[in-house]
Amino acid sequence: MLTEKLNFNLPESQIAQYPCEQRDQSRLMVVDRVSGAIHQDIYHNLPHYLKRGDCLVLNDTRVIRARLHGRKASGGAVEVFLLSEMEPGCWSALVRPSAKVKPGTRVFFSSGVNAWVGEVLDEGKRKVCFNHVDIVEHLEQTGDIPLPPYIKRNTPSEKDAERYQTLYARYPGAVAAPTAGLHVSASLLDNLEDAGIQIAYLTLHVGYGTFKPVTTVNLEDHVVDAEEFVLPESTADILNKTRSAGGRIVAVGTTCARVLETRCSTGGFQAGAGSTSLYLYPPHTFAGVDLLQTNFHLPRSSLLALVCAFGGYELVMQAYERAISEKFRFYSYGDVMLIR
Repeated sequence: MLTEKLNFNLPESQIAQYPCEQRDQSRLMVVDRVSGAIHQDIYHNLPHYLKRGDCLVLNDTRVIRARLHGRKASGGAVEVFLLSEMEPGCWSALVRPSAKVKPGTRVFFSSGVNAWVGEVLDEGKRKVCFNHVDIVEHLEQTGDIPLPPYIKRNTPSEKDAERYQTLYARYPGAVAAPTAGLHVSASLLDNLEDAGIQIAYLTLHVGYGTFKPVTTVNLEDHVVDAEEFVLPESTADILNKTRSAGGRIVAVGTTCARVLETRCSTGGFQAGAGSTSLYLYPPHTFAGVDLLQTNFHLPRSSLLALVCAFGGYELVMQAYERAISEKFRFYSYGDVMLIR
């Protein structure tokens, strides 16, 4: 499949710059894989499209305040965007302006945090080592929420600190939000419970590679960056019991879908932890996901490739065409789709 087939033209005005006023009031597009029907609703009505005995799977990773603004001893401004921890206290990071920050440069941040910028790594990344081994504990006072590059605002607001985080975020480690879960509210969780729909959690720490476009001519030649995950024993047990009882697995987001596909085999779901670089694109047949909830994604992205694999290329692109014509809001703070 040619990557060009994942291209589409999106008016810039439909790239959401702010979240919906209430989490569960985003617009919902429901796509039926069997009938091909596409219709619109409000996300708060999600339970109407599920059945008693289904299981909704949520990614409980927590976005860290990964964007740091500091200064060199000379006074020059430096931005450090943390990507992943290489060893205790040392991270791979994007440093700007990288060319003006030589290896060995010390950068000073607020709250007594400072770091040494080391060698250049692959893809222009830098090794950055902090004076605190557990730097994540200091980021709440030192860093900013790392909004996606297509949200064109100079600085995040305090509202972003709440809304670019799922309601159930628990384990810090992501540098981007699992955005399909941003729509989930406390009242929705109550309604799901009342409807007899179980909730299960896994963790996948979303990396900056989630924004990486597919640049290869052929879709299958792309490589997805590895991301750390945990599928707990308790979750695997819930999922296997759900399937045994005839219930369906609803993946909230492509992050959940990737973990579920990584840990699903002919023997069912297997608990485990590690890293996954599983790349899902047409014509992959899903074993661990029965319904998929997902935001509207970037063109030429691995996320859109996964959605096309699940929903079928023609139907998904038809849904995207409809979303554009009906003025749906796209990307992280945008509206949501349910494919069943």
